[in-house]
Amino acid sequence: MDRRSTLGLAAALALSAPRTLRAQTFDHAIRLIVPFAPGGTSDILARLLAPDLTRALGQNVVVENRTGAGGNIGADLVAKSPPDGHTLLLIDVSTLATAPSLYTRLPFDLKRDLAPITMLIYAPYILAVHPSVPAQNAAELVAFAKANPQRLNVGHAGIGVGNHLTGLLVTQHWGADLTQVPYRGGAAALTAVAAGESQMIINGATATAPFCKQGTLRPIAVTGPARLADFPDIPTFHELGWPAADSGTWQGVLAQGGTPAPTVVRLASEIASAMAMPATAQRITALGAVNRVEGPENFRTWLDNEIEVWSRVVRANNLRLD
Repeated sequence: MDRRSTLGLAAALALSAPRTLRAQTFDHAIRLIVPFAPGGTSDILARLLAPDLTRALGQNVVVENRTGAGGNIGADLVAKSPPDGHTLLLIDVSTLATAPSLYTRLPFDLKRDLAPITMLIYAPYILAVHPSVPAQNAAELVAFAKANPQRLNVGHAGIGVGNHLTGLLVTQHWGADLTQVPYRGGAAALTAVAAGESQMIINGATATAPFCKQGTLRPIAVTGPARLADFPDIPTFHELGWPAADSGTWQGVLAQGGTPAPTVVRLASEIASAMAMPATAQRITALGAVNRVEGPENFRTWLDNEIEVWSRVVRANNLRLD
């Protein structure tokens, strides 16, 4: 969605809101919970948006990192917060969508206890390797992985998160035996692979591209519909015929499930406006992401579909976390 479309959505949200929209005020600081460690895609985006939202809402928007359990600790904090719009969750929602199938005793009900406010961005995944891996392209990487069972450690953001499941699908498609290594978030996984502790990663372009530009990681392939402008020679999963070709990090904002509709609409409108700010839009593009602002209803439909799609992958791989 381009800037004009984002501005149009912000205006539409405001026009379609109840008359009480203007009355939806905020009387103390707003906590923007990021359930992953600093330096990952969610954290980068939260800190990019916080200043504009502070100005728009008239209260400080404070980013808090509450890590653990694949994002569920932070999500549970928001789910159990007062339903007044003062505690928000910014998360990779494709990862959040795996929680109901991974946990039999999830401490919150995703559909009941969290209210979608708006989607924010889509960032494709970059599959990259440490420079010590003797593979310069996809064909060489697949051949090396198949010839060297368990030689490659694949760092990911946690069991059951989007990049872990994508990695499982891809390596199964290769017919290769790789070792999946969970870390406490994408930032920790990136650091580990850049240091050579693990040798391969599939992770959001927003956080991964800088490592590739610096030469500390070697990009091999990307998800999404098109090659990245910064890496025009790197093929897409689509071109390679790999599965999960449209997977990636889909970032969104949610509130507590009982949050009044006018408050949800006000937040959605202000966030859409913030996302359309020229400096923010340019920064998102520079990070290799695409603006995908969606209102609450479209976001809910998307999330319901993701829950179903990833539950099939979880079941097929017999994954459980409790």
